[in-house]
Order: sequence, then C-alpha cells, then structure tokens
Amino acid sequence: MQAPAHKKGNQRKDSVWDWVKAGIVALIIAFGIHQFLFTQFRVDGQSMDYTLANGERLIVDKIPYYFGMPKRGDIIVFLAPDGQYWVKRVIGLPGDTIQIKNGQLILNGKVIKEPFIAQPMDPSMPFGPVKVPPGRLFVMGDNRNISEDSRVIGPIKISSVVGRVDLVIWPFNKFEVIGSTQEHFLPQTP
Repeated sequence: MQAPAHKKGNQRKDSVWDWVKAGIVALIIAFGIHQFLFTQFRVDGQSMDYTLANGERLIVDKIPYYFGMPKRGDIIVFLAPDGQYWVKRVIGLPGDTIQIKNGQLILNGKVIKEPFIAQPMDPSMPFGPVKVPPGRLFVMGDNRNISEDSRVIGPIKISSVVGRVDLVIWPFNKFEVIGSTQEHFLPQTP
C-alpha cells in the first residue's frame, strides 16, 4: 500500500528542511571556528624567510591568547597600521629593551643568538635602544635585512594580534608544525 500523494510531498519537504537546517548549523559552526578559534592566512612577501616562505598557507591559532599574552619567539599574525595582516616574530614584551648593535640583537642588555634568521643583520644598520611600552609587543621578521617591522612601525598593540602561527598547510610538501617547535628560541625571563 502506498502513502497518499500529500504525505509524500510532506516527507520531501521535511527532508529538504532537515538538510537546510543541517547546512545552517554547519555554517554557524564553521563561522564560530573561524571567528574565535582558528583562521587561515597566506604569507605575502619575503620578510619571514626562511622560516616561512611567500605564498605559504598557515593555520593561525587564536586560542592561546585568550588565556595569556604572546611569548618571545612566537610567530604571530597581527593587524598592522596599514590595515593589512602581517606575520612576524615576537622579539620583545612590555618593559623589554631592544637594541641592534654590530648586527646583533640585544634584549635587555644581553646578546641573543638567533638561529632562525635568514642571514646575519647588516651591522651598518643599528637600532635603539627602545623600551617596549605597556600593552605593546616588539616584532621582527626573520629576514631582518628586508623586513618592515617594529623598527619601522614601532611596537604593535597586543590587541592587534590575531593569533599564533601553528601550522604551514600549503604547499603540502612544506607541511610543518610551527607553534610548538619554534616559539621559545628567545629567553622567556628578562
């Protein structure tokens, strides 16, 4: 015995409505994840060579900074004064003093070894000393000789930070975990 035609029509409507509701829920979940937990970012430029390359796609984790501030050595994405998103490495925290002398980074009076930079800094380009103000971070690109960073734009607002770079996801042959392996090259105590 077949169901009457009007019941079949109602079943189809119910089925379509169920799919629509499932799609709406999926979109809300995806939006929430993107807005509050993780986002994708594409590297634009060579200022983070050789750690990150132009065109690479990254996963940026927003969660760590809900519970604490960035650490020295974290690679972060932030909203720069020009309205674009930049990726740089945190070098100095509020209260730190940063100086570049003879091509070496000096953090709070101590020379810091930086195995992650693309090449030694140009000794003819001294900088500082500069004290990082409250509520700000001093950031630099790993390709120091061409990077536009806090040496040019000044220390950035902590509130401008989107999140920490955790993964390189594209191209696939460059897949790499960043956050847990490269965030603590710099000393964590002044």
